[in-house]
Amino acid sequence: MVVSPTRRGVVRLLFAASLLASASLPATAAVSVHGARFDDTVQVAGKELKLNGAGVRTRLMFKVYAAGLYLPEKTKSAADVLKQEGPRRVSIVMLREVGADTFANAFFEGLNENTPREERTRLASQMRTFNTVFTSGESLKKGDIVLLDWIPGAGTQCSLNGKKLGDPIPDVAFYNAMLRIWLGDHPVDDDLKPALLGASR
Repeated sequence: MVVSPTRRGVVRLLFAASLLASASLPATAAVSVHGARFDDTVQVAGKELKLNGAGVRTRLMFKVYAAGLYLPEKTKSAADVLKQEGPRRVSIVMLREVGADTFANAFFEGLNENTPREERTRLASQMRTFNTVFTSGESLKKGDIVLLDWIPGAGTQCSLNGKKLGDPIPDVAFYNAMLRIWLGDHPVDDDLKPALLGASR
């Protein structure tokens, strides 16, 4: 088939436009979970972390929040997640409004279910300190982003919509106890655990 000069010019223009469009895309792709966006990589404490998995926390058939787990290296093992060195992140995007007390109570219910009594006793003061981060604030609204970061040399840092909440909690055992809320033997959501471990990707 003979391509006319005019048609050839149109093809070239379309090709150039496609190249320009691809060049304008962000450097990191993103995963969307019920409208919540999770980038494939993020920077925490100057280190690049990879999205290990993402999913939705459902309670009584209501979608409460979407969560993404970021690690230095991907893994499908909950035990390996707890052993990894370097920074880590749990990113939570609220899918509905939840009262501060309700969120805090559910948070610590999950922590208690997955932490042995002796360890809960040892972490009690840190748990009380962290509890005030939520109970002293207002309700979490749809679209709010909560970040739970482990920063080596500093500790567990929580932030809401980019604003730091409270001082870092230095014990890595506390951060691992938090991770077991979603990855422990009694996770708060049976479907969210495998999603965070990459089963859905």
